[in-house]
Amino acid sequence: MTTPDDRRSVQLGEQRAERGRGGETHQTAVGGGQRLTTQQGVVVSDDQNTLRAGERGPSVLEDFHFREKIFHFDHERIPERVVHARGYGAHGYFENYEPLTDITRADPFGEAGRRTPVFVRFSTVAENKGSTDLARDVRGFAVKFYTREGNWDLVGNNMPVFFIQDAIKFPDVIHAAKQEPDRGFPQAQTAHDNFWDFVSLMPESTHMLMWIMSDRAIPRSFRFMEGFGVHTFRLVNADGRSTFVKFHWKPKLGMQSVVWNEAMKISGADPDFHRRDLWDAITTGSFPEWELGLQLFDEEFADRFGFDVLDPTKIIPEEEVPVRRVGRMVLNRVVDNFFAETEQVAFCTQNVIPGIDFTNDPLLQGRNFSYLDTQLKRLGSPNFTHLPINAPKCPFATLQQDGHMAMINPAGRVNYEPNSWDPPGPREDPQAGFRTFADGQATEAGPKRRLRPESFADHYSQARQFFISQTEVEQRHIIDAFTFELSKCDRTEIRTRMLAGLRNVDEDLARAVAQGLGLRELPEPLPPAMEPVRDLAPSPKLSIAKNGPSSFAGRKIGVLVTDGADAAVLDRVRAEAEQQQVTVELIAPTVGGVEVGNGNRVPADQKIDGGPSVLYDAVIVLASKDGASQLATKPTARDFVSDAYAHCKFIGYAGDPAPLFEAAGLSSLMDEGFISLDERSPAEFLTRCTQLRFWPRQLVIT
Repeated sequence: MTTPDDRRSVQLGEQRAERGRGGETHQTAVGGGQRLTTQQGVVVSDDQNTLRAGERGPSVLEDFHFREKIFHFDHERIPERVVHARGYGAHGYFENYEPLTDITRADPFGEAGRRTPVFVRFSTVAENKGSTDLARDVRGFAVKFYTREGNWDLVGNNMPVFFIQDAIKFPDVIHAAKQEPDRGFPQAQTAHDNFWDFVSLMPESTHMLMWIMSDRAIPRSFRFMEGFGVHTFRLVNADGRSTFVKFHWKPKLGMQSVVWNEAMKISGADPDFHRRDLWDAITTGSFPEWELGLQLFDEEFADRFGFDVLDPTKIIPEEEVPVRRVGRMVLNRVVDNFFAETEQVAFCTQNVIPGIDFTNDPLLQGRNFSYLDTQLKRLGSPNFTHLPINAPKCPFATLQQDGHMAMINPAGRVNYEPNSWDPPGPREDPQAGFRTFADGQATEAGPKRRLRPESFADHYSQARQFFISQTEVEQRHIIDAFTFELSKCDRTEIRTRMLAGLRNVDEDLARAVAQGLGLRELPEPLPPAMEPVRDLAPSPKLSIAKNGPSSFAGRKIGVLVTDGADAAVLDRVRAEAEQQQVTVELIAPTVGGVEVGNGNRVPADQKIDGGPSVLYDAVIVLASKDGASQLATKPTARDFVSDAYAHCKFIGYAGDPAPLFEAAGLSSLMDEGFISLDERSPAEFLTRCTQLRFWPRQLVIT
């Protein structure tokens, strides 16, 4: 008896046979398996590199395989973005600190105090639109500047490097990271075979793996994360002189992340945690701020630097080229309509203005091609620039016309150029217009070949530098993240191959991950394309813990209260928190609140079941003995304090919380991260909270 599956197999076989007729020579690849072809059936000789002019030259438009691959990838889904689908945006402005006319003629940097309107969209890269905010992932950090000379899109991430060196591999890394196509899961995570199979076969991904396995991949808030332009760009002044630049966004409130267990629990308690945090901050007047920083360097530095500045898997340590802070960005207005603005905003890396130009970074070159094509498919028309969120705020005039949903067409008879009509219509302006930087030192002539330059071949040195730059606690988190993710791989050989690569980064790292996976022996190290440099100095700027905030401002405290709690202590906590720009939320057995010691009724912000401690940066327990005894019977109350302890948060207390602490198993574990507000002032407590975590506790727990 033939089953439906049997019939389907026969049909597929017939289809493959039909496709193969006349092209049998394409069917078998070296080493077995099918040969990779284009959609036209042309066998692909190199799927690793785009075609470029010279070893470090620009990508060549005639590369039909790259164009077809990116074209198909860009059009895979509608209307959801293929990447960066889950995002959240806000309006604001960029304010320049001082004129930068010596290095660039770009409009936002022309004079001190100049304010340029901006729209910013934060996002997760690999997740679908309906996923959780706290997934372990890269965060997009895209800024659209509405300048007086047109729109400039600085399309970056919260990490300064990427998985791949060449844009031709972008469809592959995203396919590998997203849910597996046969089963449609898992999504919002990379803890599966496809992702680790791909990256274990791509040593160039190793540096990025260190970043996404670190706490950078699980930020506490958009407001507490850095942003990076990733690529090396050029700034060009009015005289045509070029300076290389890497863009950085530095959060005014300092960096902060969560621990993994906390991230998973936040995802359950509030999957919109980052969205809500940004909305609440702006609508309450606590406007988030970042400073724009520039790493500026010339050709001489680029030539002597130990790595290729065009390689998007490399950084320039801030200790070698300090970040010059040139302005601040303030987000002060939420959107009026999420779809019209956050969903329809279209960022394109190609959108630059006079004074900003590209380099031959092969990933950047591919992005410049891809993004415009993506917007056409996603928004359905070449007129997506007519949408208010995408339209420039300066005067503009084109001769482009018609197309689906055209809202602006040339007025009058003239729709071509040159013409002899009066008035003649818009014309180019050689003086004020954008002029591509003419590099007089360029040596980009050469044979057209698919290759990677030798200067891109070191895949492990900076990965090691990142790891040794972390604190002991942060290193432990990286080890735990690798162990957790690789434990989700069904195929043992994938884990083994990944460990072979990690041995080129750090032996202790590889050994600790192997131990966590239960592997008795380490595999032989993966032969590196270039021997790693093992004596690079640590870069303290790469650590979150070493670059914490100067105050507790912008954070949130959860105060668990009961009937009979000391009203005076609560009043002092609230007053000091307001003084230091810290938000306080009250959590009680019921949302109706409690009756505190002076007889007043105090409403709650959260019921204990809906206000777990993972939602707060620090916690306080204000309880009478009877109230604490009642809380001790509630699993959610016990979890509130036990999770705060496990996540190394500072725990303030007043009154008699002993019954709750005892029920949660904390009575014998109280350490210097517990602070009595009967003995110390709220100001002292908030000063301690500036450290964000009592990390010595985690070393004890581990």
